[in-house]
Amino acid sequence: MNQPTPAIVAQSAVRRLPRLALLLFCAAYVLPGFVGREPWKNADIMALGYMLELAHGRAEWLAPELLGQPPEFDALLPYWLGAWAIRLAPAWLAPDFAARIPFIALLVLTLLATWYGAYYLARTPRAQPVPFAFGGEALPTDYARAIADGALLALIACLGLAQLSHETTPALAQLGFTALTFYGMAALPYRLAGPIVAIAAGLVGLGLSGAPAMAALFAMGGAVLHTTDAPDDGASDLRGSRGTAIVVALALLAAVVALSLDMWQWRLTPTAFDSPREWRSVARLLVWFTWPAWPLALWTVWRWRRQLGHRHVALPLWFALVSLGTAILSPNSDRALLLSLPPLAALAAFALPTFQRSASALIDWFTLLFFSGCALVIWVIWISLQTGVPAKPAANVVKLAPGFSPSFSLLPFVVALVATIAWISLVRWRTKRSRHAIWKSMVLPAAGAALGWLLIMTLWLPALDYARSYAPVVQVLKQRMDAAGCVEVFGLTRAQIAALRFHGEMDLRMAATPGTCPWLVAAEDLQSSVSLAFDARRWRLVAKIPRPTDKRDNLLLYRRS
Repeated sequence: MNQPTPAIVAQSAVRRLPRLALLLFCAAYVLPGFVGREPWKNADIMALGYMLELAHGRAEWLAPELLGQPPEFDALLPYWLGAWAIRLAPAWLAPDFAARIPFIALLVLTLLATWYGAYYLARTPRAQPVPFAFGGEALPTDYARAIADGALLALIACLGLAQLSHETTPALAQLGFTALTFYGMAALPYRLAGPIVAIAAGLVGLGLSGAPAMAALFAMGGAVLHTTDAPDDGASDLRGSRGTAIVVALALLAAVVALSLDMWQWRLTPTAFDSPREWRSVARLLVWFTWPAWPLALWTVWRWRRQLGHRHVALPLWFALVSLGTAILSPNSDRALLLSLPPLAALAAFALPTFQRSASALIDWFTLLFFSGCALVIWVIWISLQTGVPAKPAANVVKLAPGFSPSFSLLPFVVALVATIAWISLVRWRTKRSRHAIWKSMVLPAAGAALGWLLIMTLWLPALDYARSYAPVVQVLKQRMDAAGCVEVFGLTRAQIAALRFHGEMDLRMAATPGTCPWLVAAEDLQSSVSLAFDARRWRLVAKIPRPTDKRDNLLLYRRS
């Protein structure tokens, strides 16, 4: 029989995922990593440094600088958002957490836009399951809701989403605006005001976040698809040439805004991967970063190959291909690859109604063993740090982070314990003989990824803060300064300068000859350059401040003689 679609779904398979459980699950994924941690090196603390400069009036809003150095990423809006949040926050709120508030909203926006984007794609007639001869097939709205639930779970399950989506960097802003644009393109045939606002905000936001070219490519593909594949199921009349004209106009608006602020910069490096080793490195990144969405997305492309030109497959496929191509040619492959996760998750969701029971069982058992093993390792290492038993894990941590002193905190322990118990309960529920819902295959992968991230951000957070934050180095540096005064810096990275500003609250100035500050902080690998650039008789080396977890990141403290 020639089936119009490969999806054969009964109404019993699209029962609703409880909304309260879904909301609590999303909160458990979003909040850890934003709450309670120090800014980490490098991009996280660097972005915070520019936000603080803007918030305190030490830099121009259209040209952010940190001691005269422009940002590494050509973006404006992410730094504006953090600076505005710092300015509006009450005095008792730490500035680093205040800067994270708009980025929490961006991650929530990403999850929400992915859900609604997948929902409207699943509403299209060519995405619907095969009608049964005597009825009983899934209703369109229920089917679309189940596909959207699967897409959201697939997004959370992606391993590469965890860390980068919890940093206050332009990458998270680009992710949020990509998901918003994706939603607008998917919903445009069915709604008017909301999708237009979403597309406009998404394209302009991408342009101001350092990705105007990607915004233009997303808009071009969406406009072409809107012209060639308009739904015919009673969707709004905003289709064909009218819808295309609106998308093109919004793309031109975003381009004009980006061009007027000098945001168009060529960053791709086509010759960056000249050796097989570099290509293998990118291939490994693609495999683990987008897991488990990429194999499901490939399965969707194969099973829905007769519908490749239709919007429910073509739209997320275009967004994913643009992001993947940019990641391959970009010097920051992981941050560019982050933008592929929402469309890949939507593609992965359309694989779910085509699965056989054996495929679902394979996913469940692999996920169960993998994430249970990860959780066990996290707990064993934490117990070893607290009790010394077993001794080897604690010894390995001391070797990797010399000087770290473990401590016990009740609230993180309780949160981690509750999350682990919830995982065990979820595994028991999933392995019971119950009616099948198409989103159930994504429950364990998403819950496992969320569990791993939550355990790391609770049990391992003190060790990670010690290893990845500049706070320990800056504290030692301040202790060696027995008198207050301005500090000159020489050869430091943007991240190091931002750390001295934030953790040390130092009055920093670029090193000059002759200088006026009593202190000089320089990078260790430039020790010979300090002697050449400055009169060695005028400076006395006070201390070498080692970074416990990175021997290449040490600082030298000089005092004026």
